[in-house]
Amino acid sequence: MNNSLLTTQSREVFFVALYKKTFPAVARYVARRGGSLDEARDIFQDALVLYYEKVMASSGDAILNEKGFLMGVSKKLWLQRYQANGKNEALYNVDIETEDSEALSTYKILNYLKTAGEKCMQLLKACYYDGLKPDNVAAEFGYSSTHSATVAKYKCLEKVRETVKQNSLSYADFTE
Repeated sequence: MNNSLLTTQSREVFFVALYKKTFPAVARYVARRGGSLDEARDIFQDALVLYYEKVMASSGDAILNEKGFLMGVSKKLWLQRYQANGKNEALYNVDIETEDSEALSTYKILNYLKTAGEKCMQLLKACYYDGLKPDNVAAEFGYSSTHSATVAKYKCLEKVRETVKQNSLSYADFTE
């Protein structure tokens, strides 16, 4: 058993120090996944209780990395809570603004790619997503040469760049 947990006062000092050291990271983790500060506190309290029970139940086996243990338990508890709450939530209640920034950025980029037109979307998809080589792109899209396919791809990208430029957008607009 941990000697710093024998008296009430020593337990209080120990847990306050552990709270100050670990809670900010747990709060950031929960906030990034759509949780509130109160939810982060609940999750962390549960993790602290589990930590205390494990330390008191162990016979000399100390947890070497308390912060790592608490972060791991907190992540697992948040995932369980998130999955339990997510199963009952209707899709139309999900707001795109609450999704993670990567999904939102992808959504914005796709909207700008659509401004170039359907054919450009298909061409750019073949080049970048499907990873087709220029000669395969030329054959698939009916271009007379590889150079023609490359020029078409360039023109599509220029259409997208022009739309972005007209709207005075910067890299930061896609990585909020």
